[in-house]
Amino acid sequence: MPTAAHQLGHDGEEAALQYLLAQGYELLHRNYRHRRAEVDLIMRWDRELLVFVEVKARSSAQYGHPEEFVTERKRQLLRLAAEHLQEELNWPGDIRFDILALSPTAQGLRIDHFEDAFW
Repeated sequence: MPTAAHQLGHDGEEAALQYLLAQGYELLHRNYRHRRAEVDLIMRWDRELLVFVEVKARSSAQYGHPEEFVTERKRQLLRLAAEHLQEELNWPGDIRFDILALSPTAQGLRIDHFEDAFW
């Protein structure tokens, strides 16, 4: 039986994916793994840009906003995975790292999209 936090994470990732698809992004990979790194979503935007997306869902902002929980270590792992996938795909275009922060509201999940959140 999944915990409430695990369920929120799963629901958040699905909501983030649907949000990005509605914005015109194309899904390339979901839960992409390379060594110790995992990228929640890898999307293509406008055929020329690979977007590596970290989805963070929190049940409340009591201990901080969701986007604040993307640590420097996590950023390093995302960069490592990005480098590997670029080589694997022989990707000639640009890349970007985004964070989608999700928080529950009375109407559902609020999504804050931080484009180019870090390098």
